[in-house]
Amino acid sequence: MPRTERRTQLLESALGVFVAQGYHAAAMDEIADRAGVSKPVLYQHFPGKLELYLALLDQSCDTIIDATREALDSTDDNKQRVDATVQVFYDYVSDAHGAFRLVFESDLTNEPAVRERLERVTTECAADIATVIQEDTGLPDTQSRLLAVSLVGMAQVSARFWLDDRRGLSQQDAATLVSRLAWRGVRGFPGPTSGRDEHQP
Repeated sequence: MPRTERRTQLLESALGVFVAQGYHAAAMDEIADRAGVSKPVLYQHFPGKLELYLALLDQSCDTIIDATREALDSTDDNKQRVDATVQVFYDYVSDAHGAFRLVFESDLTNEPAVRERLERVTTECAADIATVIQEDTGLPDTQSRLLAVSLVGMAQVSARFWLDDRRGLSQQDAATLVSRLAWRGVRGFPGPTSGRDEHQP
């Protein structure tokens, strides 16, 4: 198997183990067995369990950051941007592979390299959102970033809460409810807004 394909296979196998057991309980033996390779082959690609975990984190963080950027770039209508951005987080936590648990529920947050990656999701997503807010409202950078971080937090925490306590509320309905709340808050700030309609719910 080509090296890149083998690496992808190993990462997929490791994801299942880390999601199910957490970092501390996960064993390289089990990851190798699940991938159908020997431990030496696994160590050829990843020197240790931490390096493997960090590679998965990088992959997972890139997924949600890239999806957020695509949502913001998908339209010039800011209400639709809010809808699309909130939906990113609901789609992410709903993914059957459970990668979000590595990003939002890691049991290794005391490790600086892990913490740096986890913080990157919030800071990079918020930076992109803040740019849109600042262009739209004319608010200073500091205020725009605070609002952006708040929006990211709202989307992320509400999505995780919904996943654990759905009670008959569909993913689409939950995301729409939260994006409506977010939009009503954001559109209240002064400044010319492309796509703003004060009569929209």
